[in-house]
Order: sequence, then C-alpha cells, then structure tokens
Amino acid sequence: MFISEAIAQTAPAAATGGAESSLLSLLPLVLMFVIIYFLMIRPQMKRAKEHRTMLEALQKGDEVITAGGVLGRVSKMGEAYVTIEIAPNTEVSVQKAAVQTVLPKGTLKSIQ
Repeated sequence: MFISEAIAQTAPAAATGGAESSLLSLLPLVLMFVIIYFLMIRPQMKRAKEHRTMLEALQKGDEVITAGGVLGRVSKMGEAYVTIEIAPNTEVSVQKAAVQTVLPKGTLKSIQ
C-alpha cells in the first residue's frame, strides 16, 4: 500500500519561463565583462595608441627618457632602433619601443 502510493506520486511541474531565467543567469557575467572592458582593457589600449603615436612622431634632436631611466638626445633614427647621445661623444642604441617619454626642449640642460 505505501509503496504504490510513493510510486504514484509525480514530480512537481517545472517552472515556466526557462528562457528568461537562463538570460538572467548570464546577466552578471555580461555586466562583469563590460566593467572589466571599461576599467582595464580600454585604458590600456588608449595608452598603447598614445605610445605608438609618440614613437611615430619621434625625430632627431628630441630629448627622451628610456624605459631604463636613461636620459638623452636622439642623434640617429633607424627603423627599429634609436641612437641616443647620453653625454658628449657617448651614444647608446636602444629599441624604439624602449623610449618611454619625450621631454620638453631644454630639459636636459636644466638637469645638468
């Protein structure tokens, strides 16, 4: 008697609106991606674009700081390398991407 009643019971019907609930479960994931994009990815892409523009505008005579902290004046330009004069008759070749900042004219004289 008890066994037949247990078998006869059916599972409760599933809630309707399954498509809505699956979209709502994806909403936090989509919101996290949007937040990460605006807080991390977009600013990094903007800085990379500014650095690329600065390297394209680099020319002979500019005063620069390299990523290693070396200050100097650009004396020769190449396709991938830049020669920087760090002292009279002392030149160093570095990759163009290592140039971090272009200083205003006259900065090196004010530092020395």
